[in-house]
Amino acid sequence: MERETVVREGKAAILFPSANEVFYNPVQEFNRDLTCSVITEFAREQLAQRGIRILIPGEKDRVVVQLSEEKNGKVDQETSEQPENEQQMEEEGDKKEFITASVGERCEQGLRVLEGLAASGLRSVRFALELPGLKSITANDYSAKAAALIARNAQHNNVSHILQASQRDASMVMYEARGRKELYDVIDLDPYGSPSPFLDAAVQAVSEGGLLCITCTDMAVMAGNSGETCYSKYGSVSIKSKYCHEMALRIILHSLDQRAAVYQRYIEPLLSVSVDFYIRVFVRVKTGQVVVKNSDIPLYYVLDHLSSTVHCNTPSMLQFRSALLHAGYRVSLSHACKNAVKTDAPAEVLWNIIRCWEKSNPVKRERLSETSPAHRILSKEPTLQACFEIREDANPQSRKRHLTRFQENPQANWGPKARAKAGGGISSELEDKRKQFQGKRKKPITDSSQLKSFPCKKFRKGTCTYGDKCCYSHEHEQETEEKMD
Repeated sequence: MERETVVREGKAAILFPSANEVFYNPVQEFNRDLTCSVITEFAREQLAQRGIRILIPGEKDRVVVQLSEEKNGKVDQETSEQPENEQQMEEEGDKKEFITASVGERCEQGLRVLEGLAASGLRSVRFALELPGLKSITANDYSAKAAALIARNAQHNNVSHILQASQRDASMVMYEARGRKELYDVIDLDPYGSPSPFLDAAVQAVSEGGLLCITCTDMAVMAGNSGETCYSKYGSVSIKSKYCHEMALRIILHSLDQRAAVYQRYIEPLLSVSVDFYIRVFVRVKTGQVVVKNSDIPLYYVLDHLSSTVHCNTPSMLQFRSALLHAGYRVSLSHACKNAVKTDAPAEVLWNIIRCWEKSNPVKRERLSETSPAHRILSKEPTLQACFEIREDANPQSRKRHLTRFQENPQANWGPKARAKAGGGISSELEDKRKQFQGKRKKPITDSSQLKSFPCKKFRKGTCTYGDKCCYSHEHEQETEEKMD
């Protein structure tokens, strides 16, 4: 009998063959933890509208930070020990009876969840064991071995009454859901690489106001290494820059918005994060022709980039955020770059704020070329009067409470693991390649003679004009040519 390994994560205990024939990535544990938290809050809000209250063990000890937006653009931050929806339900308890939903129990009026690319089923098993208010979970994978293991893990964790295994093409599962009355309330897509082949089906298969959870691990494409490939997959050209990870978030959100607009639907971003080697977005999908015509996703702006463009001293982040709030726009921090802001203010407003700042902190205009962007930007007078007085709400609650904004990797070489083979087993190609190039930038070359150990790329192409005087090696290429002859 084949030996098995038990992997424990959260409340789940997952069986794996010792050969590890089905892909498991421990690096994504934070991804799964975050998803469980987001779906729990989503279930709380959605089920409250259906007269259902979810029960979570130990929740009375939890502190919930409520953020509510006012019409004038200010953000009112309140801290309460109980969510607003549940407070309202308790106040109306005498007038209307409500149903309770507990973790591990099947709720007939609860949420229908689809994990399109489930692999071992770990994520879906955790949903069944940790999330309340679920009607059903469909854990789908195209691999027959994966689907069989999902069924075994569901039985091993005693969640077969909620979780059903499926062996189908993920896109077909979602496309077939379009004609049914009951669409999926939550769809989770966590592919190895790009999710672009599944986005069109996902925006159609999710229910009105439903939740889409999307992971992208093709960060080389989305962060600027291949703009053409990014355009073919997502309809946007990526740029290699300091803000490439923030731009990657905008790219996937824009792609989702465009796919949804085809079907008169639009997205509402709830949470977008850049973590390690991947990005993760959580959006709600709704229907509305008028909103689709005026769809607009707030942009990220890097303050260092704005200030370096006009070559002036940068206002502090508190001053810059305060100026945006005084101007009546929304603003928040970026978790990936300390000198970035997320705002719905247009670019013209940002440039006007920089112009106002430059008035009191002038730059030497004689150093600016008349054809430079800085000269043209600063040559215009600001059309608004920016106020840099520090506002209390410019410093977010998370920073005041000193919450961790960046994860610490639990071990060395923390990154994507190898891709699972279609016929079983794990490919070691990626791991071997990583070891080959590990630490190549940690030991800089200080002696030019050391360059002779590296082959000359120009010689390989036949364009090197230095001959024997070239600081790089031609020997390796010559040996290769002799062997070919």
